[in-house]
Amino acid sequence: MKDIYCLAIESSCDETSMSIIKNGVEEIETVVVTQIDIHKRFGGVVPEIASRNHVISVTMVLDELLTKANMIIDDIDIIGVTYGPGLIGSLLVGVECAKTIALVTGKPLVPVHHIAGHIYANNLKKRLEFPLIALVVSGGHTDLVYMKEDYSFERIGSTLDDAVGEAYDKVAKILGLDYPGGPIVDKLAHMGTDTYELPYPLNDASYNFSFSGIKSAVVNLVHNEKQRGNDIRVNDLCTSFQNRVVGVLVKKTRRAIREHNVKNFVVAGGVAANSFLRESLEKMAKEENIGITFPEVKYCTDNGAMIGAAAYYAYKKGIVSDLKLNAMAIDSLYSGTKSNV
Repeated sequence: MKDIYCLAIESSCDETSMSIIKNGVEEIETVVVTQIDIHKRFGGVVPEIASRNHVISVTMVLDELLTKANMIIDDIDIIGVTYGPGLIGSLLVGVECAKTIALVTGKPLVPVHHIAGHIYANNLKKRLEFPLIALVVSGGHTDLVYMKEDYSFERIGSTLDDAVGEAYDKVAKILGLDYPGGPIVDKLAHMGTDTYELPYPLNDASYNFSFSGIKSAVVNLVHNEKQRGNDIRVNDLCTSFQNRVVGVLVKKTRRAIREHNVKNFVVAGGVAANSFLRESLEKMAKEENIGITFPEVKYCTDNGAMIGAAAYYAYKKGIVSDLKLNAMAIDSLYSGTKSNV
């Protein structure tokens, strides 16, 4: 069978990234240009600034990628691109780049949902085994997904408001920590003690999540302590917050695994790099006697490699687009059988 090389483009937020992926499992080369230092001064991503910097970076990233891979565009078989969800201005840069390459070369254009990319980042480490449950934890998403086969996505639970990564970053901001705050909260939580009374977020019998309440509880706690003239024990508060958030994630994931009778479990998204979440889920997987896979840390945050991994299987399913493909800030992956493109 002929090998398929995918040129994959990811620009949904503040990383301009391109990769060349072989057969959905082998990374040939990846280039990432991040904007973290640019947005740090604002305490978060500024959409207009992000899209302008994608425009500056996109052709340079493509040139660097082909040079490092020692390949030319004629060596590529398909063009994969994140079409959504994400920041619309940022997405448009990647989509227009992909459409231009597809137009000039005549190569198939494969639209990839951003969350499918995060899930398939695991495929670069170990081939996905089905059926499986995927826990997607990122700055914009917190989902439990059942997959019976490749590119079959059934969402069984989701966040009703804030995503878990967003909650981490907002708590970090409340505590005066640097951006991005999630990794800092994780680090400080390992040095603290669970001494603050915080609610367990949506600790119910559903598979859904809600993190706005615990975020508000932290805001109120910090405000009240300052009003009383008390110092905030930052490490302890990080520990108390993280214990409750991770506790709920693990509890609901365990139940989903049991009720769907699966033996395979994958974690996806930027928060998959969280060390305490990894430790807790590994412990749970061992107790349940199931296989667990995390992406390599470099594939947890946004990158072209994950898009290339997903694009291969989308292409195999016949998911291709014409040059009318447009970016979508909001879009549902979960149609039960395939991407909702």
